[in-house]
Amino acid sequence: MSSASNHEFRNFNQPLGGDAVPRFAGIATMMRLPHQATTDGLDACFVGVPFDLGTSNRSGARFGPRQVRSESVLLRPYNMATRAAPFDSLQVADIGDVATNAYNIFASIDRIEKAYDGIIANGCRPVTIGGDHTIAWPILRALHRRYGPIGVVHVDAHADVNDTMGGEKIAHGTPFRRAVEEGLLDCNRVVQIGLRGTGYHADDFDWCRQQGFRVVQAEECWYRSLVPLMKEVTERVGHGPVYLSFDIDGLDPSFAPGTGTPEVGGLTVQQGLEIIRGLRGLNLVGADLVEISPPYDPHGTTALVGANLAFEMLCVLPGVQYRD
Repeated sequence: MSSASNHEFRNFNQPLGGDAVPRFAGIATMMRLPHQATTDGLDACFVGVPFDLGTSNRSGARFGPRQVRSESVLLRPYNMATRAAPFDSLQVADIGDVATNAYNIFASIDRIEKAYDGIIANGCRPVTIGGDHTIAWPILRALHRRYGPIGVVHVDAHADVNDTMGGEKIAHGTPFRRAVEEGLLDCNRVVQIGLRGTGYHADDFDWCRQQGFRVVQAEECWYRSLVPLMKEVTERVGHGPVYLSFDIDGLDPSFAPGTGTPEVGGLTVQQGLEIIRGLRGLNLVGADLVEISPPYDPHGTTALVGANLAFEMLCVLPGVQYRD
């Protein structure tokens, strides 16, 4: 990552402002950043993974990256709440989408994994726009090869630790079971926040606890600020490499209706912001935002929320300067 000592020698990419080109015009990249094909010279990148072959019910997450980019035209480069100035301190670009295979889930997983081997080879930290949650597994595979066992902060309505779905091992409800089985995770540094809803078994969340995960069910979060929780989370995940995996259905469907498996009683947008901002100072090696399904939200509200969350993720990556 870039150090403060060499910032003055670099020309950082900046999001395109509304006075330069109207916000409704131009090619849709994340925050209207420059597009480049690789991560050469980048400290961080936005990348899309338009994939939803792992979805069990309502599909459409393959359209998530495009819609989030479209809604991101409303974002500006400075975080007025936290004073983060990511574009003054990191070189960031949109590197486009991973070319998944729309007809073959196994080929898609392989393509995603190989793509991320390249994306992170030079230390670039990706902020990924999905796609369904299946994509977290091949991303974690690539991260593990570079960093070793990964801690995870997982925001979701669901634990995503099913052994199978419909008899299949690869689906959006299985990625963290596969990751545990393959030794990709540092299980004592995994925290799941927002789990809720009905289950197939009374002990659905207990498997996670048995692995060493800290499970924070949504009911523990009701009517509360999550700032105290995030202090606990940062102590738990420590200084090792950590990955943020944020399923938009972790938020209540009143805030984010455009998703495949909505569950009532979820987190508020403000709590989602508190979670992400609470990761500041950690060795965050990447993040994803998944399960936005634009066909189920024609107004674009869910994608707008997602675009803001993705920007917040960028703002807490290592190396970001703050204008305190």
